[in-house]
Amino acid sequence: MTGSPASEAAFLARDAVDCLPEGALARKLAEGRPLRVKLGLDPTAPDVHLGHTVVLRKLLEFQDRGHVVVLIIGDYTARVGDPSGRSSTRPQLSGEQIDANAQTYVDQAAKVLDASRIELRHNSEWLDMRMVDLFALTRTTTVAQLLERDDFSKRYAAREPISILELLYPLMQAYDSVAVRADVELGGTDQKFNLLLGRDVQRAYGVDEQVALTMPILTGLDGERKMSKSLGNHVGVSEPAQEIYGKVLSLPDAAMAGWYGLLLGEPAPQGPSARDAKHALARRLVERFHSPEAAGEAAAHFDRVFVQHELPAEIEDAEFDGSAATVHMPALIADGFGRTRSEARRLLGQGAVKLDGKALSGADLDVAAERLDGAVLQVGKRGFRRLRRAG
Repeated sequence: MTGSPASEAAFLARDAVDCLPEGALARKLAEGRPLRVKLGLDPTAPDVHLGHTVVLRKLLEFQDRGHVVVLIIGDYTARVGDPSGRSSTRPQLSGEQIDANAQTYVDQAAKVLDASRIELRHNSEWLDMRMVDLFALTRTTTVAQLLERDDFSKRYAAREPISILELLYPLMQAYDSVAVRADVELGGTDQKFNLLLGRDVQRAYGVDEQVALTMPILTGLDGERKMSKSLGNHVGVSEPAQEIYGKVLSLPDAAMAGWYGLLLGEPAPQGPSARDAKHALARRLVERFHSPEAAGEAAAHFDRVFVQHELPAEIEDAEFDGSAATVHMPALIADGFGRTRSEARRLLGQGAVKLDGKALSGADLDVAAERLDGAVLQVGKRGFRRLRRAG
């Protein structure tokens, strides 16, 4: 700790929305021991995105001051799906999907945190509990308490279904805090109810209550809604440098101040044009998650493709079956770009697919194979493949 408990608490909470209860963080710091600072991540998708890094950067500040970051991979809570902000029940993921996603999370979180100073836990360690222990957990909370949650209360009032499993989710997250004896738990503002419930459940188990510290939520590339992979408005920290750079440049000007503040911890520059400020933001983010060299190459790629309207310097090959006279374009796009066939048809209908610079239409579902061999297929603004006839 570099200052008094009060000044240190003020620094750590300076850009938080909530630090509750008031004065609790300073009292914890006054104990003169490393605090156990908890963050839970449910691996419901394979990508850690920029929205997650807002909380990860705050965890890094705690790490840098000698505190213990407890990163919980929610391999059990992911089987439920956090209902925060949801208007319907989440689709259930398979255990295989969750395990595969979880494998990528630590590596991606380490792009922000010091991996050597993370206490990594999986909540399957304690949530795979006996029925008698589950009964004890459910006795800590009433249904009335859970229905105070904004999302639950709205769904209940609208007579929309709420599963018993979803009602258990906040209790499961709270029990994580009991199991790891968290002093502080971090989350977005949509996690406020869960974090405060964690205090109630800790108290019921005779564990010192945690501080609830919530961070602002980063808007997505649409500039309006919370960044989310399910909404398609996210930027993944493990995406290619050129993809990150191009996506950031698509951000609406009005959202830039929030991105500068939450991702870089500084105000957006006032002097340069919005375009220049956006390029600077894109470069900084690519440098953080890749390297300065990758940022320079991504900037050059963007200029070449979108300003000078030239082809990228390097284009990945994609093979197609050359034995047939025609090639079904939705299948080719799905295989070559990781899209679904229905999405490929939609992009064709929108004129978002080009062959050697000329837009294809929704009627171009089947194209002559001889026309494709050696041609450059472009999907969207940033996807390019050089087509090669197989065999």
